Amino acid sequence: MAYYCLTVTRLRLALGPGARRVHVAAALRARAQVSMSRFEPDSFVNYEKMSKNIGIVRKRLGRPLTLSEKIVYGHLDDPAGQEIERGRTYLRLRPDRVAMQDATAQMAMLQFISSGLPRVAVPSTIHCDHLIEAQTGADKDLQRAKDVNKEVYNFLATAGAKYGVGFWKPGSGIIHQIILENYAYPGVLLIGTDSHTPNGGGLGAICIGVGGADAVDVMADIPWELKCPNVIGVKLTGSLSGWTSPKDVILKVAGILTVKGGTGAIVEYHGPGVDSISCTGMATICNMGAEIGATTSVFPYNHRMRTYLEKTGRSEISAVADSFHQDLVPDEGCEYDQVVEINLSELKPHINGPFTPDWAHPVSEIGATAKKNDWPLEVKVGLIGSCTNSSYEDMGRAASLAQQALDKGLRCKSEFTVTPGSEQIRATIERDGYAQILRDVGGVVLANACGPCIGQWDRKDVKKGEKNTIVTSYNRNFTGRNDANPATHAFVTSPEVVTAMAIAGTLDFDPETDFLTAANGEKFRLQPPTGDELPSRGFDPGQDTYQHPPPQGASVTVDVSPSSNRLQLLEPFDRWSGTDLEELRVLIKVKGKCTTDHISAAGPWLKFRGHLDNISNNMLIGAVNTENEAVNSVKNQLTGQYGGVPEVARHYKAEGVGWVVVGDENYGEGSSREHAALEPRHLGGRAIIVKSFARIHETNLKKQGMLPLTFADPQDYDKVGPEDTVSIQGLESFSPGKPLTAVLKHADGSLDSVSLNHTFNQPQIEWFKAGSALNRMKELQ
Repeated sequence: MAYYCLTVTRLRLALGPGARRVHVAAALRARAQVSMSRFEPDSFVNYEKMSKNIGIVRKRLGRPLTLSEKIVYGHLDDPAGQEIERGRTYLRLRPDRVAMQDATAQMAMLQFISSGLPRVAVPSTIHCDHLIEAQTGADKDLQRAKDVNKEVYNFLATAGAKYGVGFWKPGSGIIHQIILENYAYPGVLLIGTDSHTPNGGGLGAICIGVGGADAVDVMADIPWELKCPNVIGVKLTGSLSGWTSPKDVILKVAGILTVKGGTGAIVEYHGPGVDSISCTGMATICNMGAEIGATTSVFPYNHRMRTYLEKTGRSEISAVADSFHQDLVPDEGCEYDQVVEINLSELKPHINGPFTPDWAHPVSEIGATAKKNDWPLEVKVGLIGSCTNSSYEDMGRAASLAQQALDKGLRCKSEFTVTPGSEQIRATIERDGYAQILRDVGGVVLANACGPCIGQWDRKDVKKGEKNTIVTSYNRNFTGRNDANPATHAFVTSPEVVTAMAIAGTLDFDPETDFLTAANGEKFRLQPPTGDELPSRGFDPGQDTYQHPPPQGASVTVDVSPSSNRLQLLEPFDRWSGTDLEELRVLIKVKGKCTTDHISAAGPWLKFRGHLDNISNNMLIGAVNTENEAVNSVKNQLTGQYGGVPEVARHYKAEGVGWVVVGDENYGEGSSREHAALEPRHLGGRAIIVKSFARIHETNLKKQGMLPLTFADPQDYDKVGPEDTVSIQGLESFSPGKPLTAVLKHADGSLDSVSLNHTFNQPQIEWFKAGSALNRMKELQ
């Protein structure tokens, strides 16, 4: 039964997303022609095998399991022999599939090409969503992106065809919405080269954001390593109503747990309140779980997910999920490492920011807080959509508010943009009139892409450095992230609140209590938003934007021109010398928050994501130097002159001088972009020494042969001076659990010795010795 139901789905995916309802008889006739080999790049999961693995592990551990444990342990490479201890051991897993967005897929596919393997071993897809800049509107922006990025799109399309990877063309939509509509389902284990891959947890899936090198491992049929996650339980009671939305759940959780409170853990939502949240609402909550550092987030399988699967043409999966329901919910009596309780009936609308997604405020209090902190009250732009909030339900609820304003003769006082999450969402909201209502109220519908959420925004209404406020339904609001303006105060909230504030034009507008003035002078209050969870007429798939790989791709040519400034074939990194690393320079001692946006900015730099040397010119240009409180200004200790961070790093490399970066807490939070690890390695870096790391970035550094190390005593951060040299000792006996030592030689000749911890296991130590995980893979072939 399990194999039969999912064979139908495999056939649908093999035919492409336009074939949304495959007749059962046709599926049976085609079954003999659809290979069940794991080398066939389509989609299936063996629920029976997963259930068997769960049984083995439950018996071994002798206790009830959480849902996340069931799915993760159900995908163990060796369930009978794997050592399992939350927060300590490394698990070897067999993910069901891989997804890559176009900005990270370039480097992932370049690494896969370097591996020398002929074809991916698991179902994999590339999604073109990051390289489309928002300027004037969907059609023109999309055409411009196709012209500007033609070389990159051609590389990804041909690489996909050659190596067996599905290709979603530009305009198809944002990777996470496409996954939710097509590839996520209860119990699947999916890894994606984007930090918001956890969006799929809204369909009961374990979807984890990783770097490209991790994706290469899985595509190469190598078991994928993940440190056994702790499990944070979020118990939901009550029910959502009125102005409160699913977004408010994660905004509240972010305020409780902070940007690093979920590090090393899966957040598992449970309790009676779950059933009051739509499937796409659950996806919203899981999506933004990336902002608390969580490995991923997940909801238990329920009737909301079943309905969504049926509406997206996957009733066969819902049928088999029903029969394995006990494996898709937590065991009664299971234990969590931490429990947070939220009563949805008491939860109020929230808005978080500016500059960090965990600074939570009730909407009713944001006006007073803004005045106290001298934040601009005028909302310059309201932006709805993105991978976090672009569902049919989101758009419908926003449109219901827009229609109320139009009925009173009002339009938005702020600029207003709308980003559909996928071609399917765009086509459906156009058919059902939502898009036109949002245009009528003053909105500009952008391309089905990431756009301003990731800094792909050619913003014209303010000058760089001009203090201003924007309000978005996005997930992340780091300094300068959306528009490259460090003076922009960005707040994240629900699409409903964004729409209301765009209509009112001000941050201190509380839609639950405050009044607007109609065109005729009448005072009125917006009624709570309403909207259908799913379209009653079904989804309109829109244009077919999917390219399935041919059965054999050996004859396909993938061209990378040596003179290209967008793409560059990779050269192997050098092996470890076999000795301690002596007298490394401190390239920069970073002050405060240092996200992957600070380490490797997006926006205009996205065009170089396939060219390691060119993209390295943005390394750490956003990080604040403790020595002078400046960005992109560090002292070259060889010349005594100040220069940009990449410029000084290149000089050290040319002179054969290794270097380290010293950082603060939660270093590398944010995006999964492995360029933040590749660039330091490419420019001669040897180690990153910080108080603590974000999970994905720490792993990415290991994969590229860097040493991510943490101060055993966080106060030792203060001992490091910008003119020090650092010698890292103990590498000749480098082993799991054994600290290394840093000897700091200060400018006056005095010495300090500090202990450095690491989380390397033995296979990861072999990555370091080989020079990178990719080098090690080649050694083992």
